[in-house]
Amino acid sequence: MSLLTLSLLLSSALFCVGLTAALSRSNIILVLLGVELMLNAACLNFIAFWRFGPDPAPATGVIFVLFAIAVAAAEAAVGLALVIAIYRHRKTIRLQEANRLRG
Repeated sequence: MSLLTLSLLLSSALFCVGLTAALSRSNIILVLLGVELMLNAACLNFIAFWRFGPDPAPATGVIFVLFAIAVAAAEAAVGLALVIAIYRHRKTIRLQEANRLRG
C-alpha cells in the first residue's frame, strides 16, 4: 500500500469522524469541533495530493493549506461568537433549544 493511499485513508477516516460528530451531537461546541475535523481532513488531502502528485509545484499545496487554516480560524471565531450570543440569550448551548434565533 502506497503512502498516498494511507494518507487518503487517514483523511477519509478523519472526515467520517468529523461528519459523525457534526451530525449526531446536540452540543454546539461539539458540532463546531466536528466541522474543524472535516476541514483538517481536507487540508490533509491537499498536502497528500501536492506531495505525491506527478509534478509538485513548489509549495502549491502548502499555500492551499495555509488559506484553509485561515478560513478555519475565521470560521471558528465566528462560530464561537455565535455560541456566546446564543448562550447569553437562551442560557443553553444545546441545538434543540437554539432553533429560534429571533431577537
